[in-house]
Amino acid sequence: MNQNIKMLLASIAPLRQELLEHPLYLKLDTHKSLQIFMEQHTYAVWDFMSLLKALQKGLTCVTLPWVPIGSPSTRRLINEIVLGEESDIGPNNVPASHFELYIQAMEDLGAETKPVLEFVHNISIGNEITSALDLKKVNLETREFIDFTFSIIEGGKLHEIAAVFTFGREDLIPDMFIEIVKGLENKDCVSTSRLVYYLERHIEIDGGEHGPMSLQMIDELCGDDAVKWEGATTVSLQALKMRINLWNGILKQIDKT
Repeated sequence: MNQNIKMLLASIAPLRQELLEHPLYLKLDTHKSLQIFMEQHTYAVWDFMSLLKALQKGLTCVTLPWVPIGSPSTRRLINEIVLGEESDIGPNNVPASHFELYIQAMEDLGAETKPVLEFVHNISIGNEITSALDLKKVNLETREFIDFTFSIIEGGKLHEIAAVFTFGREDLIPDMFIEIVKGLENKDCVSTSRLVYYLERHIEIDGGEHGPMSLQMIDELCGDDAVKWEGATTVSLQALKMRINLWNGILKQIDKT
């Protein structure tokens, strides 16, 4: 691991620790609180795919005629993650995106899926994200989270998109969350198997070779450019702050219920 990566990781370590120790996890101990969590978190599951597809668009060839673009190892990383995220094999051996798996897990738990599905439909027929969100049951903190994601994407700086993708997203769900979810299955007599499957697949996909390959991608995109490393660090810190803010909003909603 080179010095730039070490410095970036050291810079984000306090915020990452704050996120891993967030009090929200201890509140996810009832069926209702988990429903509330999923009804907001599902938007983060959805917009993660746009980060990934922005990287695929920028780091691989998605136009005709095909030409080799960028590093073969980076192309492999992105295409592998797209395969896993967009068309994974679900617990029933049927292909599904992780967003679709999450929706299925929400249905198992009786969480409300209509708002997010209508939101995605409105996006699919050409409505702006902001106007589509205005019609849905979305916390202010969730809106701010999505706004941040798309501000990074629209900025078009691949090293910043890759930094938010690598350091600010789903790998931050701690193992203790899985244990809490598993405990609910016995406590509240609800089916959490698909949610556990989703979480475990993320840990599996983010682990192994994808972790080192993601760091290699950041290294290649930033190179020896100090300005790019500074930008990657800045947006990684912002991404962690936005995740903490998202968690704060969900915690506030749970406390009001």
